[in-house]
Amino acid sequence: MDEPSERTERPRRRGIYLLPNLLTTGSLFAGFYGIIASIDGRYEPAAIAIIIAGVLDGLDGRLARLTHTESEFGKQYDSLSDMVSFGLAPAVVVYQWGLVRLAEYGWIWAKLGWLAAFVYAVAAALRLARFNVRTWSTDRRFFEGLPSPAAAGLMMSMVWLGTDLGWRGGYTLVLALVVAVAAGGLMVSRFSYYSFKEVHPRGRISFKYVFVVPLTLVLVAMNPPMVLFSIGVIFALSGPGLGLWRRRRRRSGRLSRHEETPEG
Repeated sequence: MDEPSERTERPRRRGIYLLPNLLTTGSLFAGFYGIIASIDGRYEPAAIAIIIAGVLDGLDGRLARLTHTESEFGKQYDSLSDMVSFGLAPAVVVYQWGLVRLAEYGWIWAKLGWLAAFVYAVAAALRLARFNVRTWSTDRRFFEGLPSPAAAGLMMSMVWLGTDLGWRGGYTLVLALVVAVAAGGLMVSRFSYYSFKEVHPRGRISFKYVFVVPLTLVLVAMNPPMVLFSIGVIFALSGPGLGLWRRRRRRSGRLSRHEETPEG
């Protein structure tokens, strides 16, 4: 789920419900499969599996809210699943795909490779822990820090694109190193990221969404790895971009209290 909670939460039920937890299990399975596939050198299926895990993770929370089957067990199970699918799995896949080959350039680069993977993994753990202990949100429209599914999507779309295009050479290793560290840093940052929580299946939406959604699906169908990686980069940069824009607005005295977000 990895999304902002209500300012005043209702008490969670203690029961275990089948449908949302089944989706969470599917997300956990996809993350686990991604690790196994990367160890076997099958990087494209590994990346796709973790991207699918992100889709399932986005559905389980919404399903729980729609069916009124939210529970404390589901919350904890989802968090543990997220750590595997969006913390550990992407770190292992990126390490196996590119960072491990930094050893060819010397022992210092070898250490930098696995340390970069670890930085991403520990950042995901910190991001999830911070989310779990915060029972309030200043603005439900925004996440504080890059969500771990989005960070995993950025990492895995890079692996998918690089595998599809046959990237080789030192520049690929540098890109993997930079993306892993940057994604980890953005997860633990205080930058605000739009949560899309206002888009509800029972609520009214702007006409532009009716056009943008099918257009995005068409673009993804044309070239999935390229489009997904582009979306991942744009979304990751949207946090710092929004923070810079708000800082300039604040300095000019034109930012209202309603427009304030967690990072500022």
